[in-house]
This record gives sequence, structure tokens and C-alpha cells, in this order.
Amino acid sequence: MVPRYARKEMSEIWKEDNKYKIWLEIELLAAETMAEDGIVPIEKIKEIRQKAKWSVERIAEIEAVTKHDVIAFLTNISESVGGDATKYLHLGMTSSDLLDTTLSYQLKQSGEILINGLKELLRVLKEKALKYKNSVCIGRSHGIHAEPVTFGLKFAGFYTEFERNLKRLEFALDDVSVCAISGAVGTYANISPKVQEFVARKLGLKEELVSTQVIPRDRHASFFNCLALVASSIERIATEIRHLQRTEVLEAEEAFTKGQKGSSAMPHKRNPVLSENLTGLARMVRSYCMPAMENVALWHERDISHSSVERFIAPDACITLDFALYRLIGLVQNLVIYEENAINNMNKLKGLIFSQRVMLTLIEKAGITREDAYRIVQENAMKIWEGKTEKDFKTLLQENSEVVAKISKVQIEEIFDISYHTKNIDYIFQKVFG
Repeated sequence: MVPRYARKEMSEIWKEDNKYKIWLEIELLAAETMAEDGIVPIEKIKEIRQKAKWSVERIAEIEAVTKHDVIAFLTNISESVGGDATKYLHLGMTSSDLLDTTLSYQLKQSGEILINGLKELLRVLKEKALKYKNSVCIGRSHGIHAEPVTFGLKFAGFYTEFERNLKRLEFALDDVSVCAISGAVGTYANISPKVQEFVARKLGLKEELVSTQVIPRDRHASFFNCLALVASSIERIATEIRHLQRTEVLEAEEAFTKGQKGSSAMPHKRNPVLSENLTGLARMVRSYCMPAMENVALWHERDISHSSVERFIAPDACITLDFALYRLIGLVQNLVIYEENAINNMNKLKGLIFSQRVMLTLIEKAGITREDAYRIVQENAMKIWEGKTEKDFKTLLQENSEVVAKISKVQIEEIFDISYHTKNIDYIFQKVFG
């Protein structure tokens, strides 16, 4: 985790202190369940709750000797409580019961923050979509002018994508929010299934049906792949903004705040640094997918080849995506749209963006073949594309005898009405926003 790309709320979840807090709670909840069956004296559990403390530094010291983090933690708790009360902790449990359930709980905590971030981003995208619903700009395919769209339609498209991301994340979070306390090799031989049921309920988790000795890692792979999809969608918006901010385009621009500097060498620069940063962060989040999927195939009932991987990717993926989400929210919220520049750009091809409608009119009104209509339109269009004339496309068509023999000048005039291309925007918005 790089502090530069981390928000406090998410980072706190993955600190050692929070992990040990969850460990102790799981151990105490398990012991409380056993106390109900008379296996553990309830007063001893109350004593532990009252006296238990831990030290991150002390646990590290003990682990340096024991080479086992759970034993080091339990030893430190025993030191703080004193007496024999802590002998009732971890009865019948294995380390994976504690580690896996804790990881599930941390992912649940993180996922809930990410879901809130997605909901806030959806709010901002909807706001922008409605504001720029009818603000016309050129749509591009292959980076080349195609036909008119609106800025609102761009934002509406992003909105629907992140709606899908929200649904995916809600499913993936539910899938990974599981508790497994079934003992060595997952048979419940030395611990009652009631313990898992009780701890799961108290922590707001589901019970793992078959945990072997670890929670199956397909659940985690699904979760991290979902985070990668969200990151890719973030990059899609960032890439669009980067292209629209290019000097020769300048239809949109990241907000440039007072005192901000764009370049150490060139004082005139205003660069899309936030969008570029988001592109890089998305690459990092995606990179965690492969090790997460490779964690699925563990040996027999368990090994720990997944453990070191998850110590990296779980905090890093959640913290990085959380930061990226909130950076994107601010970026979209403050994005500057240059509507006049968009109109000027749209007119650069002197009306060629209406070529499809000319072709269709020739087919429908004049009854000629598609091939002939395409040829006629393309021949006239290429004169403008190749700079062989200063005239606009409409004028060329109205002066072309082959064209006016088939459709009238009035019909040609109607073809160049921009509202033709935006007539179904309301229909699309109704489907998206209701």
C-alpha cells in the first residue's frame, strides 16, 4: 500500500491493529459459544474481555521466535490477561479458522466502502448526464468523426456501466463474506458446528458449507476480478477525458485549481494528470487478478501458498480501488465541458458527418441500390476529405446533377438537421433513468 494513493477510512481496515481486534473478537465469540454448552467457564471469557490487550510490536517479537503469527498473538493476549483464562481460547480451532474468517470480515468492511463509493459515483454521473443531456458533440469511431451524439449520452453510458459494476460487486461481496470455523481439515471433529453458526451470525457473515481447512479461493478470485472490472470502467472514463482534453480537441478538461502547476518546465501546460493517474491505478488493480485466480488451486485440504499473495493483494486492491473511485468522483464532479469547442469540432468536416443520412435518403427516396448510393456520396465526400474543394458537403450535393436528379434541394437541406441525430435521446434517458 502506497500512502499517496490511500484514503484513511479504507486503510484503517487493513492495519495490523484492526486485524488483531477482529482476531480477538472471533476467539471470544467462539469461546462464548462453548460457554453456552458448559465447555468453557463464562466468567473466564468475561475476564479476557475485560483484561485483553495486544501490542503489534510485542506480537512481532514473539513471532520472530515462534515463526507463527497466530501463536504469537495468543501468547501476547495471555501475557496481558495473566492466569489461566486464555487457555480457553482457540479450543478446537485451527489458524485458518481465524485467518480466513478475519479476511472475509475485512473484505466485507472494504466492500461496503467500495459500494458506497460506487453509489456516489452513480449520483455524480447521473447529475452530469441530465445536465448535458442535449449538449451536442461529435461521436467518434476509431478516433475519427462519425455522427453526432451528446455529452449527456456519454455520461449515461458510463452510468449504466457502473450500475452493472455495482450489481457485480454486491454479488461478489456476498459471495466472499463467509465464516469458516470447522477445525483441522474442516471436519468439525474438535469443535461444534454451532461455533461457526454463532460467529457467522455475530459478524454478519454467511457460513461456509465445505471449508476443507480453508475457505475455497474461488470466492476471493471472483471478488478481485470484480474489483478489476470496476477499475477497467474507471479507466474507460479516464481515457475518454484524456482524449477530449487534447489541445486539438479540448471539448472537456479536468478542473485546474488556483495555484496548480502543469509542468516544471512549461508554465502554459494544463495536463490531464488525474485521468492519467487513474489509468495507472487501474493497471495495478487488474494485476491482482492473476495471483487471485492462481490461489484457487491449493493442495489437498490446505496449504499456505495463497497466504503471502493475499497479504499483498487484499489490502492493495481494496485501498487502491477505493482511492481511484473517489478520485474519479471528484474528477467527474468538477469536469469542465467546452460546448462551443464541441460544436466547432463537429463542423470541421463541413457536413460530412451527415453522409449516412444522404446515402439512406438516396436509397429510400430515389430507389437506387446501396452500392450506387454509397458511390455517389463517397465521391463527393472525398473531395472535402482530401481538400480538393473549399465548399461544404451540402453545397456540393446541391450542385451535383446526379444527386439533384434523384432528391430535391429541399430534401438535401432537411438531411443536415442536427436534431435528426438527437431525436431519440429522451427515449434512451427514459430507459436509463426512468
